[in-house]
Amino acid sequence: MIEAEGRESLVERVRARRASLRASLLEHGALLLRGFSVPDVSAFDSVVRELSGDPLTYTERSSPRSAIQGQVYTSTDYPPNEEIFLHNENSYQQAWPMALYFYCVQPPLTLGATSLAGTREVLARLDPSVREEFTRRGWRVVRNFRPGIGLTWQHVFNTDDRAAVEAYCADNDIEAEWLPNDALRTTAVRKAVHRHPVTGDEVWFNHAAFFHLTTLDAEIREGLLEMFDESELPTNTYFGDGGVISDEVIEHVRDCYRAATVRFDYREHDVLVIDNMLTSHGREPFTGPRRIAVAMAEPFHP
Repeated sequence: MIEAEGRESLVERVRARRASLRASLLEHGALLLRGFSVPDVSAFDSVVRELSGDPLTYTERSSPRSAIQGQVYTSTDYPPNEEIFLHNENSYQQAWPMALYFYCVQPPLTLGATSLAGTREVLARLDPSVREEFTRRGWRVVRNFRPGIGLTWQHVFNTDDRAAVEAYCADNDIEAEWLPNDALRTTAVRKAVHRHPVTGDEVWFNHAAFFHLTTLDAEIREGLLEMFDESELPTNTYFGDGGVISDEVIEHVRDCYRAATVRFDYREHDVLVIDNMLTSHGREPFTGPRRIAVAMAEPFHP
């Protein structure tokens, strides 16, 4: 955590000490900037631009968000009683943001932390046989988009043009299959273990656990399975060759995330900066009016 000296402007701190802040982010994987003057979302946007350049548009979406201002969005619009499991933003895509920003407009009454887990530590905690199998086989995500259940393909791809969706998928190594009733199924195979482009560290960087059927709340999971076969679920994951990832293996992976997790309680105007490849993030359930603005920056194309 880095605290302000008096009522110091965060934009001015970043401008004066950008190199040292960038070095600390690479060392620790995340920075909590507290007590600085960041009076509103416009000031937060300026912080993002000063440290990372222009913020990115949220594309190939996996969660509901609303735009606040430009490329600053609400945090995931899920009910407050639900946990959002640890993950790395857009790790299911061919390219992803290297920097994530969170700005506390209004803290919750209880809990509601953006939980964090270092991907180097998660990888080190994995059983060597599990790590080897994921490294060798990769992981596969299957997503089904249909009217009335979860996100629609129009929302996810920011278009209602099927040809534009097909072109995007072709450019990003995604198999797209149109189904009856305006439904779409996409399949993508990705690496589970990556190497950070700056530090050279191997990291556990994927959505294999997050999107797996068993990570869902039990009541939601049972309800979906009453309506759909596993292949028809909104999201599910497999090994890259299509093989089933056992419940036991996914539970082990989740245990490794939880063992590596740290948390903090938000204060008003906190700014959290995350290196997206070095640190996974999630969200605790919460009570009260929690308002967190988010931004993404620094696109990386492996």
